[in-house]
Amino acid sequence: MNSLPTLEHEIELWKKGYIVIGIDEVGRGAFAGPLFVGGVVFPPTTNNPSTSRRNSERIKYLESLGINDSKKLKPNERKTLAKVIQKESLAYHISKINVARINRIGIGKATFCAMRDVVNNLRETLRTVHLEPPHPVPLPRGRGNMGEGDKIFVLVDGFYVKYLNGIGLKNQRGIVHGDEISLSIAAASIIAKVARDNHMRKLSAKYKVYGWGRNKGYGTAEHRKALLKFGKTKFHRLDFIEGFV
Repeated sequence: MNSLPTLEHEIELWKKGYIVIGIDEVGRGAFAGPLFVGGVVFPPTTNNPSTSRRNSERIKYLESLGINDSKKLKPNERKTLAKVIQKESLAYHISKINVARINRIGIGKATFCAMRDVVNNLRETLRTVHLEPPHPVPLPRGRGNMGEGDKIFVLVDGFYVKYLNGIGLKNQRGIVHGDEISLSIAAASIIAKVARDNHMRKLSAKYKVYGWGRNKGYGTAEHRKALLKFGKTKFHRLDFIEGFV
């Protein structure tokens, strides 16, 4: 049995006084539809001697929920977990990059833009949040634009993100297969996946021949055949469907 993601990376950083943001993208390789990026912040919970029992129980609880790489979960499991994640998190955010922008700047730049947007939005949210005991780590208090005084650390699935304002490369960690390792990254993948799947189902109601309700815009045989027969739509990514239209 494969092990589930844990809070190992988060606990290491919480002990150093950081607030941890886990981020992940969904839809990067799809033929059609927007790119979604999710970000999740769980309340800092460490084995502080004065609150070790309660914090230990909290860690075990979060790790027992079944949060996993969104691709390894069934749709109903993702929907249920997305609600739990939103309830249990300190903050969360989902950013979307539409197809027109993806076609204009490319999927790589679009991914980084969405990740920066998620982090910026979460940092703004965190300015207004206060932690109550027993959480031992105080949230950073912003002074104007949050800058060098921040105690924010970003965990990213797979790679580092350049130009994260006020964070940079030093306060982030790219984790290969991070959605299988870090609970925060896995949680981010779930909320982004649920949001994108819902979006693609709505688009499918208007463009039924492509089967987006089933394939979510990815290049399945069904989708490729429809492209050859009916051509492209404004929701298709031009670089991805070259050779099919």
